[in-house]
Amino acid sequence: MAWAMVIIAGMLETGFAVCLKLSDGFSRLGPTLGFALFALGSFGLLTTALKSLDVGPAYAVWTGIGAAGTAIYGMVWLGDLVSVLKIVSIVLVLTGVVGLQLSGSQH
Repeated sequence: MAWAMVIIAGMLETGFAVCLKLSDGFSRLGPTLGFALFALGSFGLLTTALKSLDVGPAYAVWTGIGAAGTAIYGMVWLGDLVSVLKIVSIVLVLTGVVGLQLSGSQH
């Protein structure tokens, strides 16, 4: 259950990063409220999950999902540059997260 919370928290991290971009420096109310809700949900789930998980692998999964998800969202819906190097880099981030998780978590 704790890992499910980390995965959901990582997806919420993508949401708060995208809302942060769309808030235009916290000048747009809707995206600013979205940022606050996604951030609270993400940090809340991560905090709860860390009660039973090792911090290193859990944090890596959380940030990896957030970073990869945000980059993919930006390329698909926000017009961010799409390149082979960017896609390979996303795969490498996710591979590193999986490797870290497989290398030593006992939970």
